[in-house]
Amino acid sequence: MRISPKFILTTTAIIALAACSSETPVEAADDTSADAMMDTADTAAPGTIVDVAVGNPDFSTLVTAVTAADLGETLSGAGPFTVFAPTNAAFDKVDPDTLSALLMPENKSDLAGLLTYHVVAGKMTAADIVKAITDGGGTATLTTVQGAPIKAMLDGDSVILEDGTGAKSTVILTDVDASNGVVHAIDTVVMPG
Repeated sequence: MRISPKFILTTTAIIALAACSSETPVEAADDTSADAMMDTADTAAPGTIVDVAVGNPDFSTLVTAVTAADLGETLSGAGPFTVFAPTNAAFDKVDPDTLSALLMPENKSDLAGLLTYHVVAGKMTAADIVKAITDGGGTATLTTVQGAPIKAMLDGDSVILEDGTGAKSTVILTDVDASNGVVHAIDTVVMPG
């Protein structure tokens, strides 16, 4: 399955990684998706984070959520942003009734809060995140655009995010460039608490 470079960034808001690029491998929960995303990440000039996400079928749920939360324009803005983008498989782990409720117009602000918890202001590559973890003695606390902190740590070569509820998500793909930042794919939706 080939995925266009626009694929991964779409939703970003949503949204830490192990110095990955091509030098340090990051273990992937879904090797097929991660490999497919990496195969196409360098094939064309990147669009915005939203453009990247819209072009990737593995982020269709994220794109739907970004649209429902009216965050498309924001995430297409100048940035830069670092987005920890949940894949469709990550959204599949969320209770379907909860996800459906979040997508309702009357819950737009709650959805926006959840999505912006996946976004950090500024561009942090995988190497930057690993350095922050190392400099922090094994943990880096990142302030999200939503305002709540999220912790990043290493488990072997994998970057793990710990959310406000204590749940963890693994970064499965790093350093997908966009014109207004960078996207890192994660295997679980993170929650502010």
